[in-house]
Amino acid sequence: TLYVGGVESVITEAILWELFTQVGVVTNVYMPKDRVNNAHFGYGFVEMATPADAEYAMKVMHMCTLSGKPLRVNRSLGGPGDKGGAVDVGANLFIGNLDANVDEKLLYDTFSAFGRVLGMPKVMRDEDTGKHKGFGFVSYDNFASSDAAINAMHNQFLSGRSVQVQYAFKKDGSGERHGSDAERLIAASNPAVQAAASAAVANAPMPYMAPPSAF
Repeated sequence: TLYVGGVESVITEAILWELFTQVGVVTNVYMPKDRVNNAHFGYGFVEMATPADAEYAMKVMHMCTLSGKPLRVNRSLGGPGDKGGAVDVGANLFIGNLDANVDEKLLYDTFSAFGRVLGMPKVMRDEDTGKHKGFGFVSYDNFASSDAAINAMHNQFLSGRSVQVQYAFKKDGSGERHGSDAERLIAASNPAVQAAASAAVANAPMPYMAPPSAF
């Protein structure tokens, strides 16, 4: 994932997408915006399909002038979408019944409390109208984090609506959800994944405990 700074106010996510497709395959573009006036903050994140695409885009686009301002293009370190070489083990969650005000940034801020988010969360929108579809996806680099997120967030309120959090269906059309025993077995054999899981457990937020009722 690339950080793109120095972005003029008139530049949209669609323009950034079109610009970066000239140098590689783009999989996602996200520009944090003000919730009141919907204006972006002058920077964004561009997720490229491969590390080679990201490297080439960084070399070509850094200091390239767009709408009169030079862009600053660098690797995103630790922000939304930064995979940092992590492996996709299948700890992929479906987040349903989202309020229309929930964006990628809010999903990241909410679900990163349970562990390292792998890639940028995705809120699904209509390709033609951009209308919010009411659901999205969040992926982790280990199952301890995804399990903790399900246990803590399923049927909890986010922006005034009770959200559904469960493992996403696999893209192979099998009708099976992620989080299977087979995926967990493969993840358990990867030392890096196990290290991430141990860190997630150690840093997991404390569960909410309701105060005792007064009699």
